[in-house]
Amino acid sequence: MKHCRPVKILFVILALLLFTSACNQNGDSRMNIKKEGFGKLSDGRDVDIITLIHPDGSIVEITNYGAAVVSAMMPDKNGKIEDVVLGFDNIENYEKFRVFYGAIVGRYGNRIAKGRFTLDGVEYQLPINDGENSLHGGFNGFDRKLWTIENFDVNTDAYVTMTYLSKDGEEGYPGNMKTIVTYTYTLAHELKIDYEITTDKPTVKNVTNHAYFNLSGNVKDNILDHELMLNADTYTPVAAGLIPTGEIATVVGTPMDFTVPAKIGLRINDDYEQLRLGLGYDHNWVINDSDGSLKLAGTVYEPLSGRFMEIFTTEPGIQFYSGNFMNGSHAGHEGRVYSYRDAMCLETQHYPDSPNHENFPSTTLNPGEVYTSQTIYRFGVKH
Repeated sequence: MKHCRPVKILFVILALLLFTSACNQNGDSRMNIKKEGFGKLSDGRDVDIITLIHPDGSIVEITNYGAAVVSAMMPDKNGKIEDVVLGFDNIENYEKFRVFYGAIVGRYGNRIAKGRFTLDGVEYQLPINDGENSLHGGFNGFDRKLWTIENFDVNTDAYVTMTYLSKDGEEGYPGNMKTIVTYTYTLAHELKIDYEITTDKPTVKNVTNHAYFNLSGNVKDNILDHELMLNADTYTPVAAGLIPTGEIATVVGTPMDFTVPAKIGLRINDDYEQLRLGLGYDHNWVINDSDGSLKLAGTVYEPLSGRFMEIFTTEPGIQFYSGNFMNGSHAGHEGRVYSYRDAMCLETQHYPDSPNHENFPSTTLNPGEVYTSQTIYRFGVKH
C-alpha cells in the first residue's frame, strides 16, 4: 500500500483515540507498533515504514530507505501533537531530493578534506561531492540505501532494528562494514538510536542521524527563537570548505558559546569569521568530559509550544547546523515549503575530518572490534 500521509494521519489519530481510550479504561499504558508500505523506489523495490506509537498519541515513523526518521509527532504544553522533524510524505521525494531528512549518514558523516585519508600506509580517495571535499559518505551514502528490517516489536518500549552491509570499496572506503541501527521509542518520550558496527578490514566510520528539528510543531516558524544549550566549552574551528583546522578552541567570549541557553538568532549574524565561513552555525562542538559513556550534549527549548528536547550521547562531538542552506526549493510534510533556517540539525558524531587529524578522537575500526554508540533525543515540555 502506498503511504499517503494526510489519510494516514487521520487514520492514526482515530486509531490512537480508540487505543488511548482502551488504555485508560483498562489501566494499560503499553506502546504499540505497526508496519506498512511506503511505496516503491524507481527500480521497483518496495519500501516500508514502521510507526512506533505511544499511548498518549505521539508517534515516531521510521522508513527503511536511508533508515530515516520520517516524522516525530510530539505533544506541546497543551497536549497538542504536532510534527517536530522535517520529512517527506512519499518515497518519491526521498529519492528525488537528497537533503538527508532524518537519514542515517555514513560511512563517514560530515566532511573529509579533499576526500582523502591514509590508513595503515594506504591512501584512499573518496568521491568529491562538496566543493573540494567528500561529504556524508559520497554520492551514494547510507542515506541512499534500502536497509533491511531485521526485527520490530514492543518490549515495554517500541523498537525497530535495521541493517546495512557496505561492501569493500563502496564509495572508496575499505572493508565490508556492517552497520546495525536500532530505533527505540520509549514511554518516557525518548527516541533512542543505537549503533553497532563491524568490519573485516581496517576502515573509518562516523555514522550518525541527520534529523532536522523544529520544535514549534509543523514548522510554524523558523528556529531563530529556539533556545539552545550545548554542553561544550570548546569547538573545532573550520577553514574554507568547513574543514576543521585541527584546533580545539574555547567558546568563551565568542558567538559559539551556548554553555548557557541562548536564542539561536541572538548572535547568528555577528561579524565573526567562523559564522561567515559557515554562513551561520555549521560547526562541531566538543562535548564536555566525553569518555564514551552517555553524556548530556545539549538542550533545545521552543517557548511558544513549550516543547523541550534533551540530547544525550556516547559520541565525543555534536554538529549544530542552523539550516543555512535551506532555500525553499521543495515542500515537505503536508505541502509545507521548507525555507531558510526553518530547522536545525544536532548530529552526534566524531569530529569532521578526523582521519586527517591525529589529535582528534580516532574513527578507525579494525577487524574483530565491535563499535557501539548510543544517542537519545528526549522530548518533553516546560510550562
